[in-house]
Amino acid sequence: MPVRPATRCRVHVRVHGQDPCPPARSRNPVETAEQPTEVIAGRASQALVLDRYRLVRRLGAGGFGVVWLAHDEQLDRAVALKRIGVAGQDPSRAEREALAAARLAHSGIVALYEAGRDDDAVYLVSELVRGRTLDELIAQGELSDRDVLRIGVALCDALEHAHGRGVVHRDVKPGNVIVPDEPSAGVAKLTDFGIARVLGDDALTRTGDVVGTLAYMAPEQAEGRQSGDAADLYSLAIVLYEALAGVNPVRGRGPAATARRVGARLPPLGRLRRDLPLELCEAIDVAVLPRPEQRGTLADLRDALNDAIREVADEAGAVLASRTEAVGRIGRAAMPSRPSDRALAACGAAALTASALAWLGPEPLLAPGIGAAIAGLACALLPRMAWVAMAVLLLAWLAQPAGGIAIVVAVAVAPVPLLLRRARGSWWSAPAVAAPLDVIGGGAAWLAVCGQAARPWHRAALGALGWWAVVAGRVLGHGRGAWADDPSRAWREGVEPIVGDGRVLAVAGVWALAALALPLFVRGRALGPDLAGALVWGAALAAGTQALAPDMGAAVLGATLAGVVAVLIRASRASDAA
Repeated sequence: MPVRPATRCRVHVRVHGQDPCPPARSRNPVETAEQPTEVIAGRASQALVLDRYRLVRRLGAGGFGVVWLAHDEQLDRAVALKRIGVAGQDPSRAEREALAAARLAHSGIVALYEAGRDDDAVYLVSELVRGRTLDELIAQGELSDRDVLRIGVALCDALEHAHGRGVVHRDVKPGNVIVPDEPSAGVAKLTDFGIARVLGDDALTRTGDVVGTLAYMAPEQAEGRQSGDAADLYSLAIVLYEALAGVNPVRGRGPAATARRVGARLPPLGRLRRDLPLELCEAIDVAVLPRPEQRGTLADLRDALNDAIREVADEAGAVLASRTEAVGRIGRAAMPSRPSDRALAACGAAALTASALAWLGPEPLLAPGIGAAIAGLACALLPRMAWVAMAVLLLAWLAQPAGGIAIVVAVAVAPVPLLLRRARGSWWSAPAVAAPLDVIGGGAAWLAVCGQAARPWHRAALGALGWWAVVAGRVLGHGRGAWADDPSRAWREGVEPIVGDGRVLAVAGVWALAALALPLFVRGRALGPDLAGALVWGAALAAGTQALAPDMGAAVLGATLAGVVAVLIRASRASDAA
């Protein structure tokens, strides 16, 4: 393929560090490859490969040939040259890689320039990508969550390009992904199509043969069955799972243990990384399902990655060593025990349902206790769906005889799906816990619970929603008799006074900040500093709340209780981790 002069100049300056456009040719066009000077000096005496490539130094070797840094004498550029010896090797694999790569031209795939052979070997000449493999970056903890998602998007695009041209890679793994050092070279590049399957051509392997890397291999591929696009999707999802969780969920202590896990349902990614967006975790979990027809598509995975990029952390080392060690026990059924957020959802749903059935509406069809038990169980099993169903049923039940109350309840619950749209569904019912806590003077204790949420935005949103639940509970508990059956009056006398009161919104901001900052004061490392931090945090919370809402007479009690609860939760988690 001819290279335009302007493009060649830009590439040469990036790769070689000098401008080839002047008439004088560079004597050392691969100086930046960091090879010893004596290798450069002795290069002129080396024979050319395929009459144009001079080997400079070896870059790596594996079970399928040796990769060399080479100099293209005709185009004066650095290239990567893979040499596959004919003796003891299967040259058809090299030919298959050349055939597959020749169909592809994508920025996310290492470009193949030429393929050839002589009496001793087969040669594949490709672009030289200066960078590191993804497995190196994962091992060294140098990638942020955002980096991982960007790499995932680039690989989705690369695989979609390959699949659209009838090529299935079949060996997607971190070692076959290169992350360039130079951002202008792209986000990530997929390489090594040595076992790729080219649709419409004779299969590289017979049905029953197994090729690939076991820890990243789709179940149908491991069983020797025909593998298609869904196999690459599975492998890519395993790569992303490993990069985000710090562990490959399939890899065991040895090949036999790994083989036993292939085809098994894997632990949900969200269980290991509770701070990641729910939709992202679900998309990766779906893509690693054992049955290929259930995995969705690369486009589905790409959309989920793209949607989550702005929400995840941009700091390297998001997978902490302590968490990685715990996840290393992934093969065991038991994980470190933690307070269940689903149990919290059940408590919130039960409290809201019992209160509504007992005090808000007409004669209920169910006893409050029975209704609370049903709602709590439903939200524990199907948190998001049950919350929506519960809200709809509650509003429908209140609408006819108590339209005014229905208006206030609707305003109370409406912010939940807006602020917690990307949070775990089990958090949706939880803010309702703050209202019954307020009845006993401990509404602020809710902040100790929501302050355990991993994502900062979710902590802040849950803190504000807890205050909103407290306010709604007070409005519904006092004075509702005057507007219970009058929606317009309920809006004027029940909703407008709180929505238009700046102090209400200000206290919501205080609670949001308190929940956001709690992990900074109570870290769960040592009891003394945690108690001191909880004291400072609780005092600031009580002062801020009472300054803006003097009628919150129990603010000090609630803030103190919140601090104690926060210390207890952190201490419990620390002992579980130990």
